[in-house]
Amino acid sequence: MLLPILLHLFPAALYIGIGFYAWRTRQPDSVSLGGQAGGITRFERVLLVLALLAHGVALYGAIFPGGAMRFGFSVALSLAVWLAICFYWIETFYHRLDGLRFIVLAVGTLACILTAIFPGTHVLSDKSVSSPIFRAHFIIAMLAYSLFMLAALHATLMAIATKQLHHARFSRALSNLPPLLTMEVLLFRLISIAFVLLTLTLLTGMMFTETLFGQAFRLDHKTVFATISWLLFGVLLIGRHFRGWRGRIALRWTLVGFIALMLAYVGSRFVIEVLLKR
Repeated sequence: MLLPILLHLFPAALYIGIGFYAWRTRQPDSVSLGGQAGGITRFERVLLVLALLAHGVALYGAIFPGGAMRFGFSVALSLAVWLAICFYWIETFYHRLDGLRFIVLAVGTLACILTAIFPGTHVLSDKSVSSPIFRAHFIIAMLAYSLFMLAALHATLMAIATKQLHHARFSRALSNLPPLLTMEVLLFRLISIAFVLLTLTLLTGMMFTETLFGQAFRLDHKTVFATISWLLFGVLLIGRHFRGWRGRIALRWTLVGFIALMLAYVGSRFVIEVLLKR
């Protein structure tokens, strides 16, 4: 039992180490608005790749123990976080998002620790795992989750930056962000792609349930919360296109939609596995 725990704690330690190194090598505690700070370095990129590899190995062992497929709430959350950090790593080649680094590393650390504490016992049936429709549904769903998670982290960072902007000073972690309008464009680009993937997730989910249970729509907590999230993000995109929604309105809708999406699987599995111990 100790080895799986250590496998999850090792990438958590790497995430913490990367964050500490980045913090120590940056400029003093704060700089004036528009001040300069270094972006992510090549050394930090290499460290982050190593952390992602370690995280991926730990996830593989947690999802496929002994040939079966186990997918509890902590594993689902950790996999979504892992994919989100992968997308973030790619995004850093095109945009300087220093402030997002520390939020991403903190979330990655928390996800690894949660998986070490709550490994989960929910094993998926062989019939489900062997279904091509389920595999497509699983992959698309995790991509949607991860992109929406990255969008939620973007929104959180923008909310913090907007608050600090009113004081005309950014903290060291936020000193080298792109303009808020640029971050807003990135946010809606993420949401748009994730919304398409979430739509495909719902469609493949209906195909899978029809194949497995003989009915295309099952009124359960996962379907309800996923549909609510889809509606919220759909309204947000429509409001953005026709009404020019931005700023606090866009950030609030993004966070509420993401919370609904997390409740669809992660939240419900947390209640079942941790609170009800089933």
